Amino acid sequence: MAGEQPVNTGIVQVQDNNNTSFQVPRLTSKNYNTWTILMESVLDAQGLWEVIDPVTGGAVDEKKNKVARAVLLQALPDDILLQVAKNRQTKDIWEALRVRFLGADRVQKARLATLKRELEQLRMKETDTIEEFAGKLSGFVSKFSNLGSSLEDEVIVRKLLDSVPNKYLQIVASIEQYSDIETMPFEEAIGRLKAYEERIRIQNERANDNESNLLLTKSDGEEGSKKEEVKKDEVVCKCCGRGSLNQSNRGRGRGNGRGRGGRSGGNWDKSKIRCFNCNEYGHYASECPKKESKEEVANLAEEYDPSLF
Repeated sequence: MAGEQPVNTGIVQVQDNNNTSFQVPRLTSKNYNTWTILMESVLDAQGLWEVIDPVTGGAVDEKKNKVARAVLLQALPDDILLQVAKNRQTKDIWEALRVRFLGADRVQKARLATLKRELEQLRMKETDTIEEFAGKLSGFVSKFSNLGSSLEDEVIVRKLLDSVPNKYLQIVASIEQYSDIETMPFEEAIGRLKAYEERIRIQNERANDNESNLLLTKSDGEEGSKKEEVKKDEVVCKCCGRGSLNQSNRGRGRGNGRGRGGRSGGNWDKSKIRCFNCNEYGHYASECPKKESKEEVANLAEEYDPSLF
């Protein structure tokens, strides 16, 4: 039907004697602070704010009081409307809403004191980023605002500079020396610290890359040294070209059992000795059981004369 107001839009439209329309959002459990700002501007534009906050403290115009009361009640949800509708004065309704959402002055002051202590104890952790810590400070600004108080940019900027870890001391000293903190916006301080934070991150990445390359080079050098040592321990026979592990006592006692480390000794460990004849471990070439068979074949080859056949 024409003239009906939209349902559940959250907007109340009022009109003054000059046919000027004003839109006022409905009060909710989360928008009290912004709602009071808008309501004050609407009532003041209609010349009705004086019934809530008299300038001279004189008598309130009854007609203005009724109009302001009607405008105010239209912006309230049903549950709150039933509680404050008994008040005939607009000023009393406004105060009842303030007490409901902000609490009594004593409770409000206690909450503010608690917030101030929490803000003083707040410190940025080494694992936090500037963006994360700035978000925590912005949360305190919102909490102070919800209690009807405010935090100036100067207070938040000084808190930010005093709470960062030691790795930011260089940029903090630069800001304090060359900038006017009293007039610096909070966003500007955040931007400078974030730029410095990014520079630190890039330097750390370069340092980690250099360290990784150094470790890789050292590992390659150690591997090369091990291979060189293995080559040094291997001895190649001049007769057959086969290699064997170099033993410190290999050349000792290789005569007919003479010497303490000779082969005739019962304590000599031959498990690491490789035979030059069969290339197997456990005996010397002179002791090789396959030596005789090879010599016999060689003798037969010499004795073989094709002209005899």
